[in-house]
Amino acid sequence: MSEMMGEEIKRWTARRKLALALEIIQGKTPVAAASRQFDLNPTEIENWVEYGKRGVAQHGTASSQQPGREADCRQSFQSAKGQRLE
Repeated sequence: MSEMMGEEIKRWTARRKLALALEIIQGKTPVAAASRQFDLNPTEIENWVEYGKRGVAQHGTASSQQPGREADCRQSFQSAKGQRLE
């Protein structure tokens, strides 16, 4: 998993959820592996992935707290899915 995911996680911030969701969408990390590694319910992780996809599709970013990263976020999700999000 990525460097961000390598550190001990005490709190799942929006940024961390998005990073994990991107890894899953890009095929770098299976949901089952993330679930085991972080002791999370697979359904919860899948909800983060769906929330991220909807947020990017509707608003251009999954987290309104990071407006400067809107283009990067949109591009990451588009390339991960291999399609345009509008």
